[in-house]
Amino acid sequence: MLSFVAQRIVKGVIVLLAIIVLNFFLIRLAPGDPASVMAGEAGASDPVFVAQLREKFGLDRPLPEQLLIYVKGILRFDLGYSFRQQAPVSRLIMERLPATLLLTMTAFAISLVLGIFFGALAARWAGTWADTAITVVALIFYATPLFWIALIAILLFSVQLDWLPSFGYETVGANYTGMAHALDVGAHLIMPATTIGLFFMATYTRMTRASMLEVKRLDFIKTARAKGLKANVIQRRHVLRNALLPVVTLAGLHTGTLIGGAVLTETVFAWPGIGRLMYEALLQRDYNLLLGVFVVCSAMVLIFNLVTDLVYRIVDPRIEFAA
Repeated sequence: MLSFVAQRIVKGVIVLLAIIVLNFFLIRLAPGDPASVMAGEAGASDPVFVAQLREKFGLDRPLPEQLLIYVKGILRFDLGYSFRQQAPVSRLIMERLPATLLLTMTAFAISLVLGIFFGALAARWAGTWADTAITVVALIFYATPLFWIALIAILLFSVQLDWLPSFGYETVGANYTGMAHALDVGAHLIMPATTIGLFFMATYTRMTRASMLEVKRLDFIKTARAKGLKANVIQRRHVLRNALLPVVTLAGLHTGTLIGGAVLTETVFAWPGIGRLMYEALLQRDYNLLLGVFVVCSAMVLIFNLVTDLVYRIVDPRIEFAA
């Protein structure tokens, strides 16, 4: 296992470097110039002032030289300096990363638990009205845009019913501490986490149902029935456990997609995470900050994929580690 993990880490580093280079040139191809944006915000469009800003932040150097400087900084775990916010990129990201991890991991747990639960129920009652109802609801949530669900949730649960706060990470000016602070953050977390979770729950529901129906037709399930095992035991220990592997595969791929979904959700709910930070950096043409967010998100995706491979072994011990 140690050899497998080491090889995957080396491959992950190579992939991450390739992503850094690709993103560097793609961002530079986008229209707009950070120096011009900063000069416009300062109320000075003088070409001399713009040229001074480009020289100050190294934007006047050839692209290969800028790339080399940036990659050297990455190897020293230095993500650079934000032109717009006048602060180290790593500090800006670390301030926002905990909020994003809290949101995405909560949404991931909601989607996985509910998806497996409803998928198992649909497979258990395949062909009945309950199966049809679960399938229809899952397809509705899958086909509905995230931002629309978010807006409807705000209108219903915040504006009409006044059950939950409509935006933010915590109540401004409340200065809660301890358990009161945790409950306040939890109340703000419910709507954005559920909004993301419902979308991915639909996928896991369909995948679990299809996988369980396929496993039910295998010979070892027929043998278990012939031995007189109870239906609940067969469903839980034999069908569901063997049907989870495709779901784990899909969940591993979705961990990276959750960050993308968080961009819209964090913007709608004003959640102070790196998804919203990425959106702000894009509008401000803050190259270093945008690249830093991409690097962190890419590294998180690679880490989650490695964890997924390790989880395979827990779900199905028959799988051997292979490079």
